[in-house]
Amino acid sequence: MIRLHVASPLAPAAAVAPTLDQSRYLTQVMRLKAGDDLLAFNGRDGEWRCTIAEVLKKGVILRAEEQVRPQSFGPDLELIVAVVKKARVETIVEKAAELGARRVRLVLTKRTNADRIRLDRLDAIAEEAAEQTGRLDVPAVDDPIRLDALLDGWEADRRLMFCDETGGAPAVSALAAAGAGPWSILIGPEGGFSPEEGERLRSLPFTTAVSLGPRILRADTAAIAAMTLWQAAVGDWDR
Repeated sequence: MIRLHVASPLAPAAAVAPTLDQSRYLTQVMRLKAGDDLLAFNGRDGEWRCTIAEVLKKGVILRAEEQVRPQSFGPDLELIVAVVKKARVETIVEKAAELGARRVRLVLTKRTNADRIRLDRLDAIAEEAAEQTGRLDVPAVDDPIRLDALLDGWEADRRLMFCDETGGAPAVSALAAAGAGPWSILIGPEGGFSPEEGERLRSLPFTTAVSLGPRILRADTAAIAAMTLWQAAVGDWDR
């Protein structure tokens, strides 16, 4: 069944107004009509079976019928990635949503070689991935921030999985030893972290430096590999 992320509250008999683009998708692409059902979620009220109540000239109106799943969230995992080329950032955001990240944070490092970032485009990619994967929330995508500023404002109880291309502990065993809880995964730029950045990262008490294996990985591949290893070691893949 079609799933749609909406902004409106979801409750019994609530009227829900999708965006114009969503309405066009429902009626012109999927050929739905009045009386047809779909699933909707908003990240707060769980997942609801909705009926298309009205088809208007500019949009549709849904009616929420019943909750089919209560609201739930995956593990508290953030993906932090240095800004790379636009196409690779888009892939990273899509896969982060598919692999259960709650948030994607973009950072600027000394070796960042950045394309222009369109957050609206990245938000749309995250939303579509959430709709397709069955999750009940959409990961936020943050504006880029300097790496130093990010580390200066770090949450005291959050662990950082630092994917260190210069060498680190085997990821699965290191993560298992560190345990569950709020985590962030940090992926560097195409040129790697500077020596000063690497030294600071390794010195921080909340950092677990890990290796992603013997091969040099592109940023998008590294992000996928790191999230997969994290999910296998301390995430929700055994649920």
